[in-house]
Amino acid sequence: MEGRQINSSRSLPDAKSSVPEDSSVLEIWGGHSLQGRVTINGAKNSALVIMAGALLCSGDCRIRNVPLLADVKRMMQVISALGVDLKLNGNVLDINARDFSTSKAPYELVTQLRASFFAIGAILARLGVAQMPLPGGCAIGARPVDLHVRGLQAMGAEVQIEHGICNAHIPGNRRRLQGAKIYLDSPSVGATETLMMAATLAEGETIIENAAREPEVVDLANFCNAMGAKISGAGTSKIVIDGVPELHSLDYTIIPDRIEAGTFLVAGAITRSEIILSPVIPEHLIPVTAKLQEMGISVVEETANTLRILPVDKFQATNIETSPHPGFPTDMQAPFMSLLALAEGESIIKENVFENRLRHASELNRLGADIRVKGNTALIHGVKTLSGAPVLGTDLRATAALVIAALAAEGKTTIQGLSHLDRGYELIDEKLNKLGAKVERLNVTGTQPEFTASVNGNSKTSA
Repeated sequence: MEGRQINSSRSLPDAKSSVPEDSSVLEIWGGHSLQGRVTINGAKNSALVIMAGALLCSGDCRIRNVPLLADVKRMMQVISALGVDLKLNGNVLDINARDFSTSKAPYELVTQLRASFFAIGAILARLGVAQMPLPGGCAIGARPVDLHVRGLQAMGAEVQIEHGICNAHIPGNRRRLQGAKIYLDSPSVGATETLMMAATLAEGETIIENAAREPEVVDLANFCNAMGAKISGAGTSKIVIDGVPELHSLDYTIIPDRIEAGTFLVAGAITRSEIILSPVIPEHLIPVTAKLQEMGISVVEETANTLRILPVDKFQATNIETSPHPGFPTDMQAPFMSLLALAEGESIIKENVFENRLRHASELNRLGADIRVKGNTALIHGVKTLSGAPVLGTDLRATAALVIAALAAEGKTTIQGLSHLDRGYELIDEKLNKLGAKVERLNVTGTQPEFTASVNGNSKTSA
């Protein structure tokens, strides 16, 4: 792995100290052209749920291409707290859940990371009982777990939520969930993944209608199938799972992160630069590349896993509406707002997925953008230039948007809120510097996390 060495000499910190007070900042001097090749890491949203999926297997699971992110570290802490053996070596994570016997996840960790709640399906399927605190994560809007709960109840589980804890168990002597027909009111990624994991070890057939179609859902299905599950239809709105009694060991590689790739494509576009991205799955990036091309920005598929973005002097305004896959991804809305701030003409962005995900607009205005927000809609009037200023990232993708805008702004931009950025981008400052940007991270207390894994309470290094 290129970039900063991950120091793994320390054991996992206590849950209360796992998120240090973030006093670090990025200083970015804009106006530098980018050039070269950037390596795209494994998909964060695949890694988190696949780590939960490993709880379904009583043998060894080797997961490759794991991104070294704050969220991954927290998920490792959650799984370790359940009594599962973990060992991280570079970007390869070994998980052994043979002696997994703890059904109660720690409140302090689950409330920091929403994706950890999705493990309730795997825990319940393996142990017959699960206790999961209600989840946390970025403050981008309400994301209730009612779809998860109703789906588990349809499969025969008894579920109660008391004092912020979701308590689920399988009644009677069956000890296995039962296949069921489940219709999701909305195509929730988390609910689809939770119920798919739960159904892999259920008795009989489970059908999930109106399922999420995101590539990360397909990646989880492929992971489970590689362990011996019988899942078909992932990537469509109807997923069918034939339950099996047990799953076996495997060695699996996570897909590239389409959102990281999209972020670097936008960084190339806004700096009018030519950069190469690999590995990528171009099919996963069609909503992003199509919108770039609509703006007059060329993206070339050089090989089956390589994209090149070509520089243009001017790009045109366009309109964006976010929607579940295969629509325009909500995670790319904020980075595109930065790009549209410098486009010729007026653009409209309508955020249809989360109700509180336009807070970066006011921070972009600090840099000289002309953006007005009403409800879930942003009207963007393109300006000729942006100017550096102190700004604050409010969530993961909002902070990435500020980084993108700063690359094109005149002068120096100082960005706070890096704990958000480190949740989803591995070594983004070093990657940008290798492309020719001028980025410096100051103050070390909020730097990207050191990685270790705990094996049965003993410290294990990732070196």
